[in-house]
Amino acid sequence: MLSIPIALDALNFLSADVRNLFGPFINVFLVTSQHWTQTDVGLVSTLSGLLGIALQTPIGAAIDLTRAKRAVIVATMAAMTLAAIIIFAAPTFWPIALATSILSLAGDAFAPAVAALTLGLVTKHALAGRLGRNSAFDHGGNIAIALVAGGVGTLFSQRVVFLLVPVFAALTSAAVLMIPPKAIDHDRARDLGKDGAEGRGPTGYGVLFRTRPLMIFAVSALFFHFANAPLLPLVGQKLALQYPKEATAMLSFCMVAAQGVMLPIALLVGWRADRWGRRPIFLIAFAVLPIRAALYTLSDNAFWLLGVQLLDGVGAGIYQALTPLLIADIMRGTGRYNLAQGAVATTQGVGASISALAAGEVMDHFGYSASFLFLAAAAALAFFVFFALMPETRDEQAMALAREEAVAAGAPGE
Repeated sequence: MLSIPIALDALNFLSADVRNLFGPFINVFLVTSQHWTQTDVGLVSTLSGLLGIALQTPIGAAIDLTRAKRAVIVATMAAMTLAAIIIFAAPTFWPIALATSILSLAGDAFAPAVAALTLGLVTKHALAGRLGRNSAFDHGGNIAIALVAGGVGTLFSQRVVFLLVPVFAALTSAAVLMIPPKAIDHDRARDLGKDGAEGRGPTGYGVLFRTRPLMIFAVSALFFHFANAPLLPLVGQKLALQYPKEATAMLSFCMVAAQGVMLPIALLVGWRADRWGRRPIFLIAFAVLPIRAALYTLSDNAFWLLGVQLLDGVGAGIYQALTPLLIADIMRGTGRYNLAQGAVATTQGVGASISALAAGEVMDHFGYSASFLFLAAAAALAFFVFFALMPETRDEQAMALAREEAVAAGAPGE
């Protein structure tokens, strides 16, 4: 049996392996091996993406209600395994559309379920460090599977890569089942707090619209993802035009190198978030994005473009590690933690979905530099909304009380 901290480490590392075997790998497989058109790939991606956006918030609400957090994670692994088998066995339009839809729903459930599980296992004073550690192991898994999948794809075929999914899904399920059910505080897992045990139920769904910091963060997240989502594809296109033979390798380097930067950033965020506060660290993430977008316009040199792309590891690393903690701060005591996570993820999805079309239109009419500057302006807007309106969410009194309780109980925090 694994200890709870090690089981959470394994869960995040192995599940990253499962989830990272989809996405770009599906697109490359369909276009190069199955000779799909970009239109067909885009149609399937759009349909599944819209389904995911529509159901993200309701799925978050359902995770708040269920006490079977471990079962939700196992179910998502089973769903991803089914999707991988469909892709391997029947790579035609309607089966692929079904598989990507299954993946979209599983992805909607997986991230909030892991965050809720973590919240239910870890004391408040240790939450920042644990969420940072979750994020670091997730990035480590992304690096590992990129290398493993590249080797399997080279030795065998792109199609065989999808057969890795059942293996890592089974290992992920085993890791989460190592966590004792009785160790999970289900009130704390939905951020209900101590009062929940005394009969006070969760706040109504309208809390999403009444909570001003949540609304401000959701707007900032929308513009952040609007600006961030098209940047890597645009850089990939520029590289492909100049170096068609090396473009895939260069893009893979971008992805792996960015994950390598994100890993220590996530650990640093977890270590310092309680000391520095959430707001100043988040401002770094929001400030890096417009700078990165603008720097792409200064040169078409491949080394310059690849170097600037490493800044993605700073912004995205902070954002991924800190968002669950910020939402936990904002929703403290409401019992609607996962509902709020789903709502913010919905705004992120909307921003990312509409930005591809907008950036593409600007690029077609005015060129790459104009498109990068357009996205830099959107990123700057995200920064100014957060800077001007977002308060610090760390509760000093609650943090001090949590530390005192942990010391009194002799708890290690995880």
